[in-house]
Amino acid sequence: MMTWLAHAGGASAMQTDTLTGAVLALVTLTAMEVVLGIDNIVFISIIVERLEESKQALARQIGLVLAMLMRIGLLLSIKWIMGLEAALFTVFGNEFSGRDLILLGGGLFLVAKATFEIHERIEGEGHERSAHRKATASLAQVIIQILLLDLVFSLDSVITAVGMADELWVMIVAVVVAIGVMLAFAGYIATFIKRHPTLKMLALAFLILIGVMLLFEGFGGHMNKGYIYFAMAFSLGVELLNLWAAKRRKATTA
Repeated sequence: MMTWLAHAGGASAMQTDTLTGAVLALVTLTAMEVVLGIDNIVFISIIVERLEESKQALARQIGLVLAMLMRIGLLLSIKWIMGLEAALFTVFGNEFSGRDLILLGGGLFLVAKATFEIHERIEGEGHERSAHRKATASLAQVIIQILLLDLVFSLDSVITAVGMADELWVMIVAVVVAIGVMLAFAGYIATFIKRHPTLKMLALAFLILIGVMLLFEGFGGHMNKGYIYFAMAFSLGVELLNLWAAKRRKATTA
């Protein structure tokens, strides 16, 4: 009897430890997913500006929901994801895998798109031409662009999730919760970026930085993402202080 109780107590303790570990992994992974999703929200917020005002919120929602479905689908195909790490061919002694090709394509697209947006904002293109471009942008075109970048961001997110958690349900719940948080705040972030042109330029610079990081990793390099996100957070903090100081100056001179 005592032996049975000891075994039962040991099993209960193991279940408690497993549950505690799963909860900690869920909280940590959810926070990481939200952090990794910030650049995705920024990109979506900038891309949907090509649409009419009435369609922008819908495009953001569709883009984030597609990102969630894509990440869940990739999580359910973990074996295929791990297969992307295998080398496909070698160029000048450098091996390239399927993951490398996706990162290279996504990095090039991100750098090119952000550079084009920066050029357009600096050079200007006239009110009529700008209005025409915005009017001719279709929801389908914007969704396709969002979907392409979602693939890159989702791949990075899934690989991070696999490295941080052992249970599949933990990864899926973390993705769903993180996307829910992003859906709740995407509109506020988009409005805030739209109201402050300097923040929009800073966001585009961040996208170029992320694109370069993807290219670097696509060529087999390794970059500590912590440095990237610290630089982004520091720059954002400085810009927010500038906006706060400008608001105070305007209030005192009014």
